Amino acid sequence: MSEKKKSGYRTYLRILAYIKPYKKYVAGSIVFSILFAVMNGASVYLTIPLLSTLFQESKLVEQTTAAPETNIADAISPGFFESIQETVSKTFNEFVFDGTKIDALIKICFLVVLAFFLKNLFGYIQSFLLAYAEQGFVKDFRNQAYNHLHKLPMSFFKNEKTGNLISRVVNDVQVVQGSVAAVFLNLIREPITILVFLGIAVSISPTLTLFALIIVPFSLVIIATIGLTLRKESGILQEKMSEITNLLHETISGVKIVKAFGMEKYENTKFAQGTFKYFRTTLKLIRIRNAASPLTEFLSVIVGAAIIYYGGRIVLEDGGLRASEFLGFLFAIFQLMTPVKELSSVNNRIQESSAAAERVFEIIDIEPRIKDVPNAKNVESLKEKITFSNVSFHYDDSDETILDDVSFEIKKGEIIALVGPSGAGKSTLVDLIPRFYDPTSGSIFIDDLKLTEIKIEDLRNLMGIVTQETILFNETIKNNIAYGLDDCSDELIIEAAKTANAHNFISEIPNGYDTLIGERGLKLSGGQRQRLSIARALLKNPQIMIFDEATSALDNESEVLVQEAIERLMKNRTTFVIAHRLSTIRNADKIIVMDKGKIVQMGKHEELLKNEKGLYKKLYELQFRD
Repeated sequence: MSEKKKSGYRTYLRILAYIKPYKKYVAGSIVFSILFAVMNGASVYLTIPLLSTLFQESKLVEQTTAAPETNIADAISPGFFESIQETVSKTFNEFVFDGTKIDALIKICFLVVLAFFLKNLFGYIQSFLLAYAEQGFVKDFRNQAYNHLHKLPMSFFKNEKTGNLISRVVNDVQVVQGSVAAVFLNLIREPITILVFLGIAVSISPTLTLFALIIVPFSLVIIATIGLTLRKESGILQEKMSEITNLLHETISGVKIVKAFGMEKYENTKFAQGTFKYFRTTLKLIRIRNAASPLTEFLSVIVGAAIIYYGGRIVLEDGGLRASEFLGFLFAIFQLMTPVKELSSVNNRIQESSAAAERVFEIIDIEPRIKDVPNAKNVESLKEKITFSNVSFHYDDSDETILDDVSFEIKKGEIIALVGPSGAGKSTLVDLIPRFYDPTSGSIFIDDLKLTEIKIEDLRNLMGIVTQETILFNETIKNNIAYGLDDCSDELIIEAAKTANAHNFISEIPNGYDTLIGERGLKLSGGQRQRLSIARALLKNPQIMIFDEATSALDNESEVLVQEAIERLMKNRTTFVIAHRLSTIRNADKIIVMDKGKIVQMGKHEELLKNEKGLYKKLYELQFRD
């Protein structure tokens, strides 16, 4: 077995581990699968006495004593199997053929109806139990992938396409779903069905049965060849789907730019190319997948025709087999075709699902670099200060230094402003405080504890963040303000909105606080979205506030309202402010001027302006030269 195929089965065994919580349903499904197979066999076997009655052949009781062929079971253990077979046959024949032929016909018809009723009832129950386990597995698998995404650091999302992640969690998991039924339905019910019908066939004619089994080696060769190809093509198909999903996500997110630049035709062409690649790969996959079934069936028909010829000669010339038995044998053999065809697709489906599952496991297997250390400490408040000690940072995929030996201290309740040209490292510095990233070297302390020693949940509970890009959800205004808070009263929500200068515009909207704001809050203006994010931060009542260019994208009127809200939010809180307009940070307790990842100046507004050669003075004059 090739290493690729072994890898596929290892992946599949890992998939099956997710079934454990639903083992009762799987066990019930297996039991009803067995009952289904038995009743399926019984429904076919009953055709023999039915045909015997209709053809007015001699009674089965007479035929069972003069078996024309040596039974395989007899060769293994003559006494035991023969006695069981004779007892069952005698009991059955005495019940069915006790009376006139019409009576026998009525009994057989009743048994046929009962057998088919029970067969379909057991099949229905088995399908429902398996579907419950299958859907539960998919739910848990998708939930784990989604939950793990939240544990991954910001650096992971910086390098991953959103559409690709969506495709893995949605589409790839859906592909894996179909393989659960393949194992617990096809690998259990179909072999049992095969055994039942083989048993029927062997009991009628061992020679004909052995002749019929010539088909198996041919099927196995086809299965093995197609399975490996399917796995490879399935992986390619999922990648093509993730590309389409990513294109769709990017286009919808940037629809304003697409329209503004008149790039609809370009985007349509790019999307059409992606769907064509998916279309071509899908057809190739379907062509390969569908080849197994017809090839297996064609070989089965060839063997079936040979069986009919060989068995027909026995009936017509030798008289060693009655017509009703031969027709019953044919029914049993041709009933084998369906389970054999289903089994032929099991390996293919396992290989397909393994390829899709590997893409999901690639996410699940990523070890979060930013996580709680053993015995991480609980912290409920900032007591004295936050300290940066010789902090340096660069991204994993780059050697470019973003922060270089940064050291400073901010006391509880102080406002610290970060200024500097674009790319100076201001946003990266504040991203280190909630541990979106960890420093490459150096340490950050809250009081006397390193950030890495504090539970991440506790650390982030201390903080509120308002960024230039306001992140809102397609929920009501009320739910966006109360995000992350359970059972928050309307009074507290309204109070937070008033403090954030948001209550007036909310009241003017027809549905007020129950208004759905659309994806990313696109139904609101930039200033309105920003005030909602401030209200959200106010309601959380954090001890540490971070404002990252919170007013840079606003018009003058909105900026005044947002700035008023920010000033209220900063009261009695330790605050980090990144602002592009220096007029908004004049009252900061400390201004840190950064350039190329280093702190080049530090002090109050008036002190920094006195340094004629300092960077702060130059930035100030550029803004207020008029």
